[in-house]
Amino acid sequence: MILKVLNAALILFAVFMGLKQGWAMIGNRPEMVTMFSKWHFSSTAITINGVVTVLSALLILFPRTFVFGNFLMAATILMIICFHLSGRELKGAAIELPFLLLNLAIIYLQHPLAKAS
Repeated sequence: MILKVLNAALILFAVFMGLKQGWAMIGNRPEMVTMFSKWHFSSTAITINGVVTVLSALLILFPRTFVFGNFLMAATILMIICFHLSGRELKGAAIELPFLLLNLAIIYLQHPLAKAS
């Protein structure tokens, strides 16, 4: 029971962060434009990445799309980590790493409302 509550809290945190960061990308917030323009992302590409991030966050909420949403969000985070590492920005990669691990932990713990198999 306690594990399900903890997992639900982790899911809500991941969804909140995904929505927050995705919305910042969709709105082309200056910090997002600065980060992604280093990797030659256009404004449209940043917006598309934001839409994918928001979509993945929403998919995490539902048991049937839970794993797909987590994999999609983990993939976007991994992409950002790879771009940071290609630019030799270890600090940027280190900042993203806990969020990648959060998605993997959530997948391992499974959706709290899913029926036990």
